[in-house]
Amino acid sequence: MSCWYEGPLAAFDTETTGVDVENDRIVSAALVVQDTAGARPRVSRWLVNPGVPVPEAATAVHGLTDDHLQRTGRWPAPVMYEIAELLAEQTAAGRPLVVMNAPFDLTLLDRELRRHRASSLARWVDPGALVVLDPRVLDKHLDRYRKGRRTLTDLCAHYDVSLAEAHDAAADALAALEVVRALGRRFAARLERLSPGELHTLQTGWHAAQARGLQAWFARSGQEETVDPAWPLRPELPAAA
Repeated sequence: MSCWYEGPLAAFDTETTGVDVENDRIVSAALVVQDTAGARPRVSRWLVNPGVPVPEAATAVHGLTDDHLQRTGRWPAPVMYEIAELLAEQTAAGRPLVVMNAPFDLTLLDRELRRHRASSLARWVDPGALVVLDPRVLDKHLDRYRKGRRTLTDLCAHYDVSLAEAHDAAADALAALEVVRALGRRFAARLERLSPGELHTLQTGWHAAQARGLQAWFARSGQEETVDPAWPLRPELPAAA
């Protein structure tokens, strides 16, 4: 029997108006599904008119302008419904979901569902059934002493994964999926006896430890940054009194 990293995987990625999960918006998203390593992936794409201006800094990253999104993007409400429905299908099928830096993309999706559907990700995807594989968390734990940045571009270079169109949601999702397969092969002795569900549970602790380490580094550097230890989804902020 082949190992999990050679079997069915799905991957999700977004492009956004910024990096604030509570206030920024999704402008594009993609879900990539691959039944086995090397198989032709099935790709679902969404382009969204977020209803708010897209900052020039965000456009400089992903290339999506206000004009383009207003002309070709769809309204957020039906898009968020479709994304949540497809993610629920992947979970119901028992297919692990690869999400690079999961607390960002999944939390942002949750907030968009609350904003546009009066719903939440948990209403669509049972948290107890959701299995997430985050290449950023996995790589930082499995190769913790390696120096250098660990963006998706960096991980692709390190694990010899092709990334032809960085910051295109579909290209990023597929690359993250291939990085997880490459991680599985490189660290097979440590991973092959673990199921994706067991890895999901372990990543919760690994991410929290990584967050504490980063928080301590910020403190030593005199930077007033807060690192959220929650993974793969940040809790909803309490409503203002």
